[in-house]
Amino acid sequence: MRTAQNVNRRERALLVGVRQRKPARTPAPGGAAEGVHVGRDALDELQELAESAGAEITGTLLQLRDRLDPATLVGKGKLDEIRAEAQIRRAPLVIVDHNLTPVQLRNMEKGTGARVIDRTQLILDIFATHARTREGQLQVELAQLNYLLPRLTGRGEELSRLGGGIGTRGPGEQKLETDRRRIRDRVRKIRQAIEAVRSQRATRRHARQAVPLGTVALVGYTNAGKSTLFNALTQAGVRTSSQMFATLDPTIRAIRLPSRRRVLLSDTVGFIRDLPPDLIAAFRATLEEVQEAALILQVADISSPHHAEQDADVAQVLRDLGVEGRPRIHVLNKIDRLSQQDLEVLSKSNSSAASKVVFTSAVTGAGLDDLRARIDAAMAVDRLVRLRLRVPLSDGRHLALAQGSGRLLHSEVVDGHLLLDAELPESAARALEEFTEEPTQEPTITSLPSS
Repeated sequence: MRTAQNVNRRERALLVGVRQRKPARTPAPGGAAEGVHVGRDALDELQELAESAGAEITGTLLQLRDRLDPATLVGKGKLDEIRAEAQIRRAPLVIVDHNLTPVQLRNMEKGTGARVIDRTQLILDIFATHARTREGQLQVELAQLNYLLPRLTGRGEELSRLGGGIGTRGPGEQKLETDRRRIRDRVRKIRQAIEAVRSQRATRRHARQAVPLGTVALVGYTNAGKSTLFNALTQAGVRTSSQMFATLDPTIRAIRLPSRRRVLLSDTVGFIRDLPPDLIAAFRATLEEVQEAALILQVADISSPHHAEQDADVAQVLRDLGVEGRPRIHVLNKIDRLSQQDLEVLSKSNSSAASKVVFTSAVTGAGLDDLRARIDAAMAVDRLVRLRLRVPLSDGRHLALAQGSGRLLHSEVVDGHLLLDAELPESAARALEEFTEEPTQEPTITSLPSS
């Protein structure tokens, strides 16, 4: 885990992007230019990640290749160029926008004479900075150790207690095996601790499920404004930041819907393109909140020119989690950054999917009432029923339950009793069953306000 001193010191870094050209039988017009454009967009995102980790970006390099080099990823000639560029810019760190194999990582470090990290290691570093709870710290450490274990091979000289040189191969390899064994032992202990955390989380989840409250999960690309939207809906005051992956540990709060039903809203870690499978596996306990949700709010930064690609990446992660068929509302956030003309164009283009798309601004509060109403209509848990109750005026506890948990349509006092026509959640209706005058009708869904 990094110290605060290391976090505050900004390290000079050179960014390297590598894109593979898509094979085509006939050259497409502008194909190379399109590849450069996509590569530049990827480097822009890598720069955001690196700056979130505390790096000072000194320059960027982009390479288009027909085939990725299995030994060095970029080829020997490009390695010499990276080495020269890092020396000119006095950048001791090279960050590669690709997931490197252990061999590629070792060869790139030898070829550039600089410390090299790949995209996965950079994301893990950011996660290590933002992990606050014991659960989050365990998950980060597990992912880091799983990343490190296969990359110990070939570093016997660095790991030897006797130092590098002739005659030290044995001790070096012995130290390597010792390190491997220590890492495997630590991984086993962390997995046991995470399983204990998962068991505790499952216990809390079962306790919540004893009271029929549906769970709504906020998901989306990192930095899409999920935490700001979460605060706007719940007044929770969780940390928000323009940095990527500012939210790592899940937060759950209750919100009340227009029908006066309560649901649980869960804020989870943001997704990103090419999120490594090992990372998803390590954060399984966190992502279980998404898998258990009755409704998913997929939040997108509509002001981003890449929001369509980001939505596709989020959809892929949801497929990996096995929840692609879960009821979902698409929340197009940050409309305050759009002009009125652009907003009107987007509204018309999404008119066919109006029931599943909501335009919001978590900063100004625009669209939040519409979002609450749509959540209310989409939630199938603890649905509303309409019934008539006859409650004694002296029974304050049940009167408070009827008036506080649902929506009163009509009330009158008759012979020391309060007659109520109300729409109540099924759970409250069961608790008030002894006061029901008429049979409960079929569940009704509150109609949405006209847009």
